[in-house]
Amino acid sequence: MTSKKKSVGVVPLGDVPEITLQVIADHITGCFKLTTQILPPFEPPDDALDERQLQYNAGIIIEAMEAMHFANHDKVIGVLNKDLFIPIFTHVFGEARQGGQCGLVSLFRLEKNPDGSTPPKSIIHERAAKVALHELGHLLDLLHCEHRKCLMHFSGGIDEVDEISLDLCEYCSIYLQDKLR
Repeated sequence: MTSKKKSVGVVPLGDVPEITLQVIADHITGCFKLTTQILPPFEPPDDALDERQLQYNAGIIIEAMEAMHFANHDKVIGVLNKDLFIPIFTHVFGEARQGGQCGLVSLFRLEKNPDGSTPPKSIIHERAAKVALHELGHLLDLLHCEHRKCLMHFSGGIDEVDEISLDLCEYCSIYLQDKLR
């Protein structure tokens, strides 16, 4: 019995640079060996904006994405320039439901260093790829990892995003391979 190869869609939510989408798609293909396609854009739902916080509720966006039909894609990563939060955190770089279909990457906080300066585009792209792969890991049922350099290590600040690797630790890598069989 052979399993069907998983396919991942990368979808811009609003105006997202094409190069950023391509970097994310290329990293998904290169690191996780999954077929990846950039999909047509759509706008995040209006009701996702929390006007008190001036941030977007990641859960509401994910629910809207899960209600959409993404033909031929087992998993979908949405990419947006809006600041995201979930009720238990003041901000998140990305969000995904464990084992779900759709996840998010927010570029908003990835485009600034802790000191407020703007990093080179290459650093922003690397950060976006790390967050996308991390959230896709959750969609593929990987949990947070205690290994500090592992891609699946929790990152609460931009310094931690910069510190993690684009690679999975040995344990997470084996678990991912089992999930993809």
